[in-house]
Amino acid sequence: MSRYQLAGRTVLITGSTGGLGSAVARALRDRGANLALVDLDADLAQRQASELGPETVARGWSADVRDLDSLQSAVDAAAEHFGRIDVVIANAGVGSMAPLETIDPAAWERIIDINLNGVWRTFRAALPHVKSERGYMLAVSSMAAFVHSPLNGPYVASKAGVWALCDATRLEVRHHGVGVGSVHPTFFKTPMMDDVHSDPAGNTLWGGNKSGLWKMIPLETVVDALVRGIERREDLIVPTRTNALAARIPGLVRPFVDRFGFRGTTIPDAMAQASTSGWISR
Repeated sequence: MSRYQLAGRTVLITGSTGGLGSAVARALRDRGANLALVDLDADLAQRQASELGPETVARGWSADVRDLDSLQSAVDAAAEHFGRIDVVIANAGVGSMAPLETIDPAAWERIIDINLNGVWRTFRAALPHVKSERGYMLAVSSMAAFVHSPLNGPYVASKAGVWALCDATRLEVRHHGVGVGSVHPTFFKTPMMDDVHSDPAGNTLWGGNKSGLWKMIPLETVVDALVRGIERREDLIVPTRTNALAARIPGLVRPFVDRFGFRGTTIPDAMAQASTSGWISR
């Protein structure tokens, strides 16, 4: 497969000022991509953009992934500014550390809303622009989509949901020439992991992520795999070989279903007949 060249293309990133978002933005800019940087904090996003280049190549916008109208405004403004959006990276995410029995219901709903619904909103807002460029959409999931840990119920549920959402969406847009992928890193150094290690429960559960199964990997490993995955328009991106088997086993049957389960124009035909409410019941 020929490499999907990033130079001159526009990439939109949500959660752009976070640990992973910042590192990915720098790597993409090094590839010559134009950057639409989207974050809750407009000042931070603008400051980040100014450090990466003039407004012709990098610009920041404020948006909340919990608000579709907010996201749509930012995405449309970015498309107007750069003239296109080729790639969108749904990167915004949060975590938690509490068992189902005691977690604050508001915390559960917030995590699901940002991590899962936020990906849906990001894809929904960006798809018309990405579709016109036959581009690529990527969501940041986690190895937690496949390895489910205690005290992380809403996080692992949301990340597994992101993986499933990407698979379903890929089938819906493949006839438009749009690619959809999910990236599944294990633990790596970010401000979120600092929060985990400063939390007594998190430190007890993961032992500081210093060794064994839960040992952290370098941020650079994740960034390199993510950028390479975009350039290859991969369906599933797993940054480390040691985790590849655990990530790929659950999806072994998917390529066969994708290819043989929905032949010809079955999917676009069904989409044309679908109700906007999502279901018709009596």
